[in-house]
Amino acid sequence: MSGEVLINLTPMETRVAVVENGVLQEAFIERSRRRGIVGNIYKGKVVRVLPGMQAAFIDVGLERAAFIHVNEVLPPDAPHEEPASISHLLHAGQSLVVQVTKDPIGSKGARLTTHLSIPSRYLVYMPDSPHVGVSQRIEDAAERERLKAMVEAGQSELADDHRGGFIIRTAAEGVGRDELFADMVFLQRLWQKIAERRVSAPTPSPIYDDLPLFIRTLRDVMRDQIEKVRIDSRENYFKLKEFAREFMPTVESCIEYYPGERPIFDLYSVEDEIQKALSRKVQLKSGGYLVIDQTEAMTTIDVNTGGYVGHRNLEETIFKTNLEAATAIARQLRLRNLGGIIIIDFIDMEELEHQRQVLRVLEKSLERDHAKNKLTGVTELGLVQLTRKRTRESLEQTLCEPCPTCHGRGALKTPETVCYEIFREILREERAYSPETYMVLASQAVVDRLLDEESAAVADLESFIGKTIRFQVEAQYSQEQYDIVLM
Repeated sequence: MSGEVLINLTPMETRVAVVENGVLQEAFIERSRRRGIVGNIYKGKVVRVLPGMQAAFIDVGLERAAFIHVNEVLPPDAPHEEPASISHLLHAGQSLVVQVTKDPIGSKGARLTTHLSIPSRYLVYMPDSPHVGVSQRIEDAAERERLKAMVEAGQSELADDHRGGFIIRTAAEGVGRDELFADMVFLQRLWQKIAERRVSAPTPSPIYDDLPLFIRTLRDVMRDQIEKVRIDSRENYFKLKEFAREFMPTVESCIEYYPGERPIFDLYSVEDEIQKALSRKVQLKSGGYLVIDQTEAMTTIDVNTGGYVGHRNLEETIFKTNLEAATAIARQLRLRNLGGIIIIDFIDMEELEHQRQVLRVLEKSLERDHAKNKLTGVTELGLVQLTRKRTRESLEQTLCEPCPTCHGRGALKTPETVCYEIFREILREERAYSPETYMVLASQAVVDRLLDEESAAVADLESFIGKTIRFQVEAQYSQEQYDIVLM
């Protein structure tokens, strides 16, 4: 599998596209005014403790107070015999050094932890834990032992007063001792600066900011199958090269400056794919389609055969549609960055072997996802349930806002419904004020219906109240909007 990373930089925003085999798989967007803060470390102040929720709100200098649960305050090696109370651990006004684990999403503030960690190319440093762990994506047992032994040997060579634990990242597979030890030394030096800053910094204030998106992508996204990294900003191209030269020398040769007149996101139709990813409906090559609905609590995905009729029989048609849908769903989860609970309604399959094969394809496709996910199998109702870790806003939340006309419902009241609301409102006004006449201001569609299909009802209402009702079109009004003027 071959892949490319395309980086589009402007003063207002940074956009990164991960393309595999010519198809967009992931998109990252960071606005200059709303930079992602996952990984940032702050010195904050406890503003409110909530014993009933076993949580607290922390002021870290952001627009909204951030949230921390008791489990993120307890030491990682704390005994679990008796649940600890948040009120025994924190109190209002207390200073606390915390790290962001989830960006603010919607109306919710950032999620925090006191279990600090700092990532580099091959390792994640945990200053408060002596533990050495290995990424589960490294499956070879001998390689896991080799890496763990090298890091443990390196720990003994580090300064005694700055020892901590490490998690070995997937990118470390096959890496030698020198590269790992260089990462360990770099992380400890960085932690030394953070430790000094946490003492002197005021409360609340930032102590450590993670790398900007275009450099962070190089650190976190680069895998063996990524053959090129193209960036369309000359100034940041040199910054990227410098970072790679110092920390990732093996990928420096992959980085290219893209000077083309054609916008970089027009390559591989990235711009078009991002627009498609904002739609509810995803068309499959066979003629089937997916319907994806994102809500506050969960995301639901419905699979339909659409125009695909197959060649053999119904069961075979359904099986092939579901197989194609399984691969497409895994891609859409990455591209749209959908997180939390995800419920998939595949087309019902009678053969158990077909069900198993579809689940296997879905599971295999999800392995390429960098976000942690867990497939829990099929529920009693025949739905497939999985969870995917949510650390930042979805693509839709980043690029869109709720419709001001329907207020995010995704549907408008019909002109008929609005007409009947107007009739009821006129009756209320008549009982309360009894004016001489009424003027109804409404949209073109509503006024048209009042003067046509509902004209008999209007005449009956005028007769009942003994008043004249006049109508006026307001071009700026939405279909649901109306006003009744008493005259």
